[in-house]
Amino acid sequence: MPIWNPECETLPREELEKLQAQRLREVVARTAATVPFYKKKFAEAKVYADDIRSLDDLKRLPFTEKSDLRDNYPFGMFTVPPEQIVRIHASSGTTGKPTVGGYTRADIDIWAEVMARTVTSAGVTSKDVVHNAYGYGLFTGGLGFHLGAEKVGALVIPMSGGLTRRQVMLMEDFGATALTCTPSYSLVMAEEAAEMGVDFKKRMKVRVGIFGAEPWTERMRAEIEAKLGLEAFDIYGLTELIGPGVSVECEQHNGMHIQEDHFLAEIIDPATGEKLPYGEEGELVFTALTKEAMPVIRYRTRDRTRLHAEKCPCGRTTARMEKIMGRTDDMLIVRGVNVFPQLIEKTLLSIEDIEPHYQIVIDRPKDQLDTLEVWVEASPRLFQPIDTRKLDELQNRVKTELAQTLGVSADIKLMGPKSIQRSEGKARRVVDKRDM
Repeated sequence: MPIWNPECETLPREELEKLQAQRLREVVARTAATVPFYKKKFAEAKVYADDIRSLDDLKRLPFTEKSDLRDNYPFGMFTVPPEQIVRIHASSGTTGKPTVGGYTRADIDIWAEVMARTVTSAGVTSKDVVHNAYGYGLFTGGLGFHLGAEKVGALVIPMSGGLTRRQVMLMEDFGATALTCTPSYSLVMAEEAAEMGVDFKKRMKVRVGIFGAEPWTERMRAEIEAKLGLEAFDIYGLTELIGPGVSVECEQHNGMHIQEDHFLAEIIDPATGEKLPYGEEGELVFTALTKEAMPVIRYRTRDRTRLHAEKCPCGRTTARMEKIMGRTDDMLIVRGVNVFPQLIEKTLLSIEDIEPHYQIVIDRPKDQLDTLEVWVEASPRLFQPIDTRKLDELQNRVKTELAQTLGVSADIKLMGPKSIQRSEGKARRVVDKRDM
């Protein structure tokens, strides 16, 4: 597949690291001069821009936490005056005030550039018709993909989410060749198409899908590719940095290439904050090197993964990050046992006759121990007609395999087709009633 910007994406690592060090000095100086939060943090750490001589000095800089962004809500982290801001995006704010991201005109240009690299990595060119079903608005997904697809010259269908039957119809009518949305919504589309009598693989021209905004497993990739007849690419991004465009898979599907000339990545031990070498699992931390409006320094994403720096067969020299393995802060403690939602998903999707639609429900009845329930849809064929014996066997198999994997028992509720509410954006996988 082609590379959008070979000069940057295949830069020898020695030259790339020199560029990163130079940009790191510049962004530290700029944030210290314009953001009271960073001026104070750097002074407390006794570190200044002139002290940053190489990437080894990165560890001297303090971390930025999501709570810091909320404490300075809405515009306290901006480095430029309001008249230079041309756009605002924000996170969903499901756990409090939303995380705000500001953009100058130069930031929008950088975003378009990294998104052009992103869609090109998946094989999208000016000959493609991109059906963009990411949400438009404050969420960064829709407009981020729109920028990148237009920059490479593709025809963009700005659908956003919802109205799934209409989406299926227009994908066929407009001849879409690329699909961009959350992985869970792609399966909703496949399900809706089947109900409409539309054979997705035979009647659609879609050959690639670029999916992100929520964690998904290799098992779900296989499910998506089988049902939609396309090649699925994983992406990574976050509002705090720029939105989508931080990293993306190439045709090798061996990790997501980070746009390292713009985003400096490191892995740390989440308990000690110490930097870890390539290949070791830990918490992903990013520094935005070129963002004008709101660059973050050593931002703790709370995402767990590994980094690899060896050159990829695709020709890119940028470091690759593995799929997100979970979060350092989404670990669920159930009856004293650490439970990661992604491990539940991985186990569920490895079991035959289990559909990729599930929900984890945790509760704590009065004066009782925590309860863990997993609601998951069984294959429609077990309900046409209903096969009670096979459903009982399946329920017991799921219960046993989850107990062996998690080290804690869960009550399993097998659900009929479409019993679990579908999401047009990020799927809500966990309902923790202990916090309600």
